[in-house]
Amino acid sequence: MMSTVTFPDPDRAVIARRNDIVKQLKRLVPEAVMIADEEGRRTFESDALTAYHCLPLAVVLPGTTEEVSAILRFCNENHIKVVPRGAGTSLCGGALPLEDALVVCLSRMRKVLAIDTANRVARVEAGVTNIAITEAASKDGFFYAPDPSSQIACTVGGNIATNSGGAHCLKYGVTVNNVLGLRMVMMDGEIVDLGGTYLDAPGYDFLPLITGSEGQLAIVTEATVRLLKAPEGSRPILLGFDSTEAAASCVAAIIAGGIIPVAIEFMDRPAIHVCEHFVSAGYPLDVEALLIVEVEGSQDEIEYLLEKIEDIARDFLPSYSRRSMSAEESALIWKGRKAAFGAIGQLSDYYCMDGVIPLSKLPKALDEIGWICRKYRFDVANIFHAGDGNLHPLILYNANDSVQLERVELCGEEILKLCIALGGCLTGEHGVGIEKRELMYEQYTDEDIDQQVRVKEALDPAWLLNPGKVFPIEGRDARKMRGLELHQLEELQEFEPQPELAEGHDVP
Repeated sequence: MMSTVTFPDPDRAVIARRNDIVKQLKRLVPEAVMIADEEGRRTFESDALTAYHCLPLAVVLPGTTEEVSAILRFCNENHIKVVPRGAGTSLCGGALPLEDALVVCLSRMRKVLAIDTANRVARVEAGVTNIAITEAASKDGFFYAPDPSSQIACTVGGNIATNSGGAHCLKYGVTVNNVLGLRMVMMDGEIVDLGGTYLDAPGYDFLPLITGSEGQLAIVTEATVRLLKAPEGSRPILLGFDSTEAAASCVAAIIAGGIIPVAIEFMDRPAIHVCEHFVSAGYPLDVEALLIVEVEGSQDEIEYLLEKIEDIARDFLPSYSRRSMSAEESALIWKGRKAAFGAIGQLSDYYCMDGVIPLSKLPKALDEIGWICRKYRFDVANIFHAGDGNLHPLILYNANDSVQLERVELCGEEILKLCIALGGCLTGEHGVGIEKRELMYEQYTDEDIDQQVRVKEALDPAWLLNPGKVFPIEGRDARKMRGLELHQLEELQEFEPQPELAEGHDVP
């Protein structure tokens, strides 16, 4: 496979000991599920960044924190690398295994341990799906705020690893803003509890350090999260525009106007058409960009906020405006948005980016993203959390074409560099993983990276937890573009831009 992504060299001595390692683990944790056959391991060879895959050494599915502790202690003593895994929905290669690494999958640890509505908290195991928390609390009128698009599948442990967000986090914050306590296992097997059941628990606040650490520091096995009282009501409005620039400018104006909706989602024309044909959500097909803006509160408050949003939007000449008039209509609108990645996946493989930019830079970012993708000869569909500037351009390509794979990596790299240049950052909620690993020096200085490395080495001295992720492994300015010579890149830069994807347009 041609690719600009490199991987650590495997430890052949560990691979040679596979059968013995599996036997010892079976004796150590007999109640855990052990997968060592090739067909079974094949299920875990990739995450949602499916262009990259590798058969792991073996896979173990523990059922308790104590089993996780025993497994990590054994791996630490035998110098065996460990890749933590939840549901495998990572879009940055964060759960990609290595040939000499044991995958520790927490999907069997899916109990909701406690729902405490008096204190507005829930305690859950790390393998619980995101949506299961709200389902467990909804009968009492509560919900869990972070809601990634993959919430029916993604797990809380994975959400904590990447600090996931979602459509409705504009008002309520991302995972780090909704986690109160963690139980986790260190690489040496020590079980550690952080935080508690309320805000500002005693002791050092290490929760933000662990949340978003991508399995580099410990494996989270339980979480205590905030529950919020469900609002009296909520309702989205659809606003269609004749240009992406007008839609992007409208987003910035809504926030500047002092209104904080629950969500502002952006979809461009290609995304609108794909999602509408997939779900029949009632999206307009004759606009270039669509905003889904949702507000909540009492009925009077909802009407007031929607009127203000429509007033602000008029300055940008929307060609379409429709308020949802029922719970069923609202659910359908969101169903279309939540199904977007799956809908586009029916058309083509895609490379989903996850950069963040300041809201004021949205129009420029969209224009530049379109130009970059045309330069590399790829179609792109833009779907993202516009309210907080978290962009998700979906670059359409053929993952089975090694030349396209390398080219799409370079295209994505240029988009992420653009985000940084505009004053943003590499990732909003997907994480760094392998995808953005070598771009860390684009955002951080040598001193910044060194500080992060010192934290890593303090908690995982042998670098056994999720190796090959997050931290650059080629060194500053040592990126190698194998297989794509400089003259080929220059030819791409001189290539005449093509029209962006339209309805019925062939994908690469």
